[in-house]
Amino acid sequence: MQLQQLQYFVAVAETRHFTRAAEVVHVAQPSLSQQIKALERELGADLFLRARGNITLTDAGEALLPLARRILADADTARHEVLELAQLRRGRVRLGATPSLCTGLLPDVLRAFHDRYPGIQLLIEEGGSHDLVRELARGALDLALVVLPLPAASPALTTVELLREDLVVVSSPESPRPGGGRRAVRITDLEGERLVMFRHGYDLRELTVAACRSAGFEPDFAVEGGEMDAVLGFVRAGLGLAVVPRMVAVRSGRGLRVTPLARPGLYRTIALAHRSDVAPPRAARELQRMLLER
Repeated sequence: MQLQQLQYFVAVAETRHFTRAAEVVHVAQPSLSQQIKALERELGADLFLRARGNITLTDAGEALLPLARRILADADTARHEVLELAQLRRGRVRLGATPSLCTGLLPDVLRAFHDRYPGIQLLIEEGGSHDLVRELARGALDLALVVLPLPAASPALTTVELLREDLVVVSSPESPRPGGGRRAVRITDLEGERLVMFRHGYDLRELTVAACRSAGFEPDFAVEGGEMDAVLGFVRAGLGLAVVPRMVAVRSGRGLRVTPLARPGLYRTIALAHRSDVAPPRAARELQRMLLER
């Protein structure tokens, strides 16, 4: 079994078309077909059901696809690790983070990393913790900043707690003060307030909704479904309140009133995660060190 054969197999699986797959991997279509047939002989099973204009995966193909993607991702990581020079003058880091961390925590750290290692390419993927864990598992990311606890069915990951971040309530300065104008808002004060809520799958949505339900009420949404920038924009426009991380509120404070939550308040635990079975590339380890020492 050759890496090239797996690359061709993944290309056909993703395009569902032999000619388009050949174009993607820059090889003649007959050569690609021959390599796929050789791979099927090696494995002793057909990987595709071939019908005119309709290519589908067999059960064997469905089983092979996630493994092939992981093997190719690991090979790509190894290739980049070997190519890195001793002084980290080139290479790449694939970092996943939630949108709020991209807004609050990462800008200063990434600027410092780029100033020290300008030849290292930074590839950032935004997503919820569930999505980032999945991307780590299939080898598409080197590191990810995730919110603990992780899903119960998470693959083998190594996590290091990075920080505990307070959550605060943001509102428009032109709207009435939440909680009757008190300096700190209780979760129960959010009952009856119109909230601007993040999309499903967003860690902050799940945390806020769970806190409201623990306080004995269902939150009332004025608008829902946004990412961080959209939520902050809707709050500035006076559509409602939102619960966001303190770092985000501080960075985006223009046009926002920031009110802390009364004790015990709400917080989230941020961790840095990577796969347990594969050491991150050298450049990723250096970024990891800077994040832990920030």
